[in-house]
Amino acid sequence: MPELARHVDAVPPSGIRRVYELAVQLPDVLMLAIGEPDVEPAEHIARAAQRAWDEGATDYTPNGGIPAFRQAVVDKLARDNGLRVDVEQVWSTVGATQALFQALGLVLDAGDEVLIPDPGYTTFPMGARMLHAEPVRYALRPEHGFLPDVAELETLVTERTRALIVNTPSNPLGVVFPEATVRELLAFARRHDLWVISDEVYERFAHTRAHVSPAALDEDDRVLSVFSLSKTYAMTGIRAGWLVTPPGLTEVMRRVQEAQISCINTPAQYAAVAALTGPQDAVGVAAAHYRENIRLATQLLRQRGIRHHEPEGAFYLWIDVSHVSGGDVAAWAERFVLEQRVAVAPGSAFGRTGEGWIRVCAASPTETLLEGLRRLPSPV
Repeated sequence: MPELARHVDAVPPSGIRRVYELAVQLPDVLMLAIGEPDVEPAEHIARAAQRAWDEGATDYTPNGGIPAFRQAVVDKLARDNGLRVDVEQVWSTVGATQALFQALGLVLDAGDEVLIPDPGYTTFPMGARMLHAEPVRYALRPEHGFLPDVAELETLVTERTRALIVNTPSNPLGVVFPEATVRELLAFARRHDLWVISDEVYERFAHTRAHVSPAALDEDDRVLSVFSLSKTYAMTGIRAGWLVTPPGLTEVMRRVQEAQISCINTPAQYAAVAALTGPQDAVGVAAAHYRENIRLATQLLRQRGIRHHEPEGAFYLWIDVSHVSGGDVAAWAERFVLEQRVAVAPGSAFGRTGEGWIRVCAASPTETLLEGLRRLPSPV
């Protein structure tokens, strides 16, 4: 067999998937490792997808998506995000994963650097490496409330730095950036003429403060915004999201979409229209369920004396297990699933500063979540 391209070996594996693949081979595992909502898509969303299949809506669509999907996004952004865009700035994608990769591909050349949060979502460095670019991690530390430290960001910028990834509400931390932080990050990007790639997948699950979209505060067209239907509407396997670009990139986007995916699957786009334009009751019910799970879980962790971050958004718990992980939380998480039948995501999967922590998905059946937390070892 001929050799694979050298950059492929530089793509880091997913530490989350390692635990997940181990867990699915075992009986009676409490699955808390992946961000899978425990609710079903609302009935009107499922009906829209089924109707598309039944009516033969399975042909190619325009690169950006069917007009109804793109217009629904335009209306949603104006209503919910304070962001007014033209339909030609909205591009349907295969979930947020492709939108992130598309955004990185638009702004990074081989050897360029992108600033990514640490802890941060696992595909941030993976996407950069796939493009022959260099991910440079900026630390999110508990003593700063897990917010970015712009003074530290200043020390990381080089002549090769091209972009900054911002994630709020954040995965894995559940931190929601205040407006002042968003403005500070935009000012930093402006000083160094950087692109900002904004991951807003968990926008509808901001529990303690309002979500602020960076593009709504952007004054010079440097923000690329990534959204997804997966978490909000429990549509993880349907794979529908969108990328919002600055104005003037229509012809560029048509080329890169055609080269990468042509278009996303048509029934998923009709499901997306139904999700965005139909009743939103299920989103509110899901958000209330996640908030209650978080309340009960953090109450239990406090009672057991286990250090953790109180999430402001998303549906994850960030829990300190350094008292038992022995400096290798990934190995500990594998032992934990084998011995206690509880699958959690090791914090090191999200970056070096995640060592000694775990991420637990609170979008789970309540008793599954609480029983999994009861099996965590308490500090001595």
